[in-house]
Amino acid sequence: MQRDRTVGRPMEILLVEDSLTAARLTMATLRGGHLQHRITWVPNGEEAIEFVFQRGKFSRAPRPDLILLDLGLPKRDGREVLQEIKADPDLLQIPIVVLTASTSEEDRIVSERLKVESYLTKPIDMNRFLEVIKELSRFWRADMILPGPAASSQQSG
Repeated sequence: MQRDRTVGRPMEILLVEDSLTAARLTMATLRGGHLQHRITWVPNGEEAIEFVFQRGKFSRAPRPDLILLDLGLPKRDGREVLQEIKADPDLLQIPIVVLTASTSEEDRIVSERLKVESYLTKPIDMNRFLEVIKELSRFWRADMILPGPAASSQQSG
């Protein structure tokens, strides 16, 4: 019996944002974009690091498929979070989209050097944001496609 040809796991998104209003807007936009996803919201850089490195209360956290990162964060600055994630070989490949109020050219340059997928300045054009996420989703889904005809002829037992 053939089932959906993609693995049924939704995209795991980590949203690192200290503003409840911005977090709600981001989550609503993602819901409205009809992307299969699960989102975890953390309000500061310290919790972001604990989450991605699966420490403390996040020891059983899923590995994010995508990180949406504000730069101006309490407890641990988003710039530090970005550098720490990109310095770790096991986390280096996780795509990061920076969502920031910073208009600093230096922040943009440093982020680009660290190979973020996109750098969006607040207030964010939510249509552009959704385009970026959908594009990243296509790449993520490509990794989730099951192999050719042999997979579709297998029956679950």
